Amino acid sequence: MSVDMRTYLAHVELANPITTAAGCASSGRELSQFFDLNRIGALVTRSITMAPRAGRPTPRMAETPSGLLNAVGLQGPGIDAFLDRELPWLAHRGVRTVVSIGGGTVNEYGALARRLTDAPGVTAVEVNLACPNIEDRGRVFARDGAAAAEVVSSVRALMRYDVPVIAKLSPDVADIVAVARACVDGGADALSMINTPVGMSIDTETLRPALAAVTGGLSGPAVRPLAVRCVWQVYAALPGVPIVGVGGVLTGRDAFELILAGACVVGVGTALFHDPYACLRILRELEELLSARGFQRLADAVGLAHHHPPGGGTRHRPDVLPDPGAPGFGAAPGGSDLEESSL
Repeated sequence: MSVDMRTYLAHVELANPITTAAGCASSGRELSQFFDLNRIGALVTRSITMAPRAGRPTPRMAETPSGLLNAVGLQGPGIDAFLDRELPWLAHRGVRTVVSIGGGTVNEYGALARRLTDAPGVTAVEVNLACPNIEDRGRVFARDGAAAAEVVSSVRALMRYDVPVIAKLSPDVADIVAVARACVDGGADALSMINTPVGMSIDTETLRPALAAVTGGLSGPAVRPLAVRCVWQVYAALPGVPIVGVGGVLTGRDAFELILAGACVVGVGTALFHDPYACLRILRELEELLSARGFQRLADAVGLAHHHPPGGGTRHRPDVLPDPGAPGFGAAPGGSDLEESSL
């Protein structure tokens, strides 16, 4: 049985829910050697900054059990090169492109939005809030609801009205629901979670931190339960807000778990480092899972776990699924310099 895999980021329709995660596919050229990028829902770029950045010193990556630490430092050519070379390449191929942006001040985020607002080929903008605010002692924007909302408001005010603004949230907060609500109040059309939590590893041979930057963002399967928890909590509090679930997705079953928690889009990151075909494989596995359980539409699975109390029976038949038209049913339109979204 064929499953309708379409989903929505605000009013923007995607052919399916699978995207790349920021920082894990650069701006698409490398990944396009393996498959047509139009076969996934969207490509999320690395986080674009105003000026070119060389990034952090090496070593920048360290493997951990079921995970990966990275401290790349938003390396990239800057907005001018992105608009001159990278975005036109994507637009020419018709690739749905979510542009991730990062900055050190509210004004810098606004300046990036201003440069992107008239650029052809921008499907949505993802605001990477896991950057230090140089005007506030380097406190990461994502850890303060008011600061995060100010950034989102600045971007929303300057972006073209028909381009959704997605706030990328960090799990390293006391109350992710409060930060999510602040971002939505600031104008976010959708939320993405989670960005990489901060971790650290020490090399017991050299007796030194494994990363030159000491700490870095932790990604991979180890963080998936954290991502599921954050998606679950935010969906429960803000059921009408589209959520991009990101964190440790290696299989279609992993993607299905985030969808059941409330995500209508799923980002694939670290898996791409060892399997460049991961997005297509995960999409195929997800569709097979949905079909095997009797779903006719992806939208019918979004947030479905909230309708089943713990220990309750599992409903597989479409005739006992919740009404997809019910209010808020998920997929309808409606100090680390961290490190992209290497999940």
